[in-house]
Amino acid sequence: MIRDTTLGAKLWATAVWAMVGFFVVNLLAMIGTVVTSSFATRWLGTWLPIGWTTRWYSSAWNEFQLGDVLIVTFQVVGVVVLISGALGVTAAYALARRDFPGKRLLVLLFLLPLLIPPITFGIPLATVLYRTGLAGTFWGVVAANLVPTVPFVILVMIPFIEQIDPKLEAAARVFGANTFKLFIHVLLPLLLPGILAALLLVLVRTIAMFELTFLVAGPTSQTLVVALYYAVFAAGVRAVQSIDAMAVIYMVTTLIWLIIALRFVNPTQIVTRAKQQPAH
Repeated sequence: MIRDTTLGAKLWATAVWAMVGFFVVNLLAMIGTVVTSSFATRWLGTWLPIGWTTRWYSSAWNEFQLGDVLIVTFQVVGVVVLISGALGVTAAYALARRDFPGKRLLVLLFLLPLLIPPITFGIPLATVLYRTGLAGTFWGVVAANLVPTVPFVILVMIPFIEQIDPKLEAAARVFGANTFKLFIHVLLPLLLPGILAALLLVLVRTIAMFELTFLVAGPTSQTLVVALYYAVFAAGVRAVQSIDAMAVIYMVTTLIWLIIALRFVNPTQIVTRAKQQPAH
């Protein structure tokens, strides 16, 4: 019986690793195909392209005005991260420290933008933004992205705030700390791992957010993912290699953002740090 159980466990582990390996190989194959195509002069019916060139990158950069698109993308991501952090942490503190009628209903409302598909509330949201004149502008894109990101920060931060003993805040108040000093000198050092983790996830989510940005973006407020969609949509009149080059630029841009962000926070250590907080 023990041998059968051990054999079953080994077979299950082998099957799981086989599926993981199959997924990784396919993912690498797709990425490799796009990267190879972006450097190919011509690639039809052969294992490798006939020749190699880098002209598709300059073509994509000029044709799709990627310089302006990247600047807009960086600006949108930066503003969304800052505003989401400021609003989300403040609201999370209020929800974690205060009990009031309708609190659970309010938390449920915050959950809705994360649970339902963005296109579901994106169309009514875009309608409102068009009527107010914000659609097609930079701030319209920022406002649309804040709808899911602020609740995301709130839900991530509430557990971090709840694990901090309120007696620490009371003690700081006794020694004369006002609200600003209390946050800077007491709460911020304790909440920093959670804040950085939440902002890292907001950063990734904003870069990849297509539906909401697509619905409200204008010619001068497109982010990179929306510009990539328009490039693919018009693939019939553009070289496939040029579109693949744009996709590689998108992947590299996202990777650079992640590398920079991960220098400040390690998500795998967040739970460990939370558990190491002393319980009182």
